[in-house]
Amino acid sequence: MEINPVAWFEIYVDDMPRAKAFYEAVFEVQLEAIATPNDTELEMWGFPSSMDHYGAAGALAKMTNVSAGGNSTLVYFACQDCAVQQARAKVQGGEIHNPKMSIGEHGFISLVSDTEGNMIGLHSMV
Repeated sequence: MEINPVAWFEIYVDDMPRAKAFYEAVFEVQLEAIATPNDTELEMWGFPSSMDHYGAAGALAKMTNVSAGGNSTLVYFACQDCAVQQARAKVQGGEIHNPKMSIGEHGFISLVSDTEGNMIGLHSMV
């Protein structure tokens, strides 16, 4: 494989306003509406991204018959210090599953759940 394997991610939610508020507060970003075909029951809000930088872009998604939580894919968000976003997640109504811990030479991770029950990872080098 000549490129990184992940090109896009979607985090499915049941309550878009609540989920959008959670991610905007935890990561201090503004999500942007993504246009979807009028004939679908799909709502998407994209995370800020740049095709010129490392990492995959993605969005929160709400679609009929696709529930939040209970999936087996874990998305890791890059952070300067994952303890900061871990604390914000708790304040915003999320749950901490694994507090910041060392993964040796690869930095640190924390596992939290959002307000929709989706587990996400936080990664930093410090």
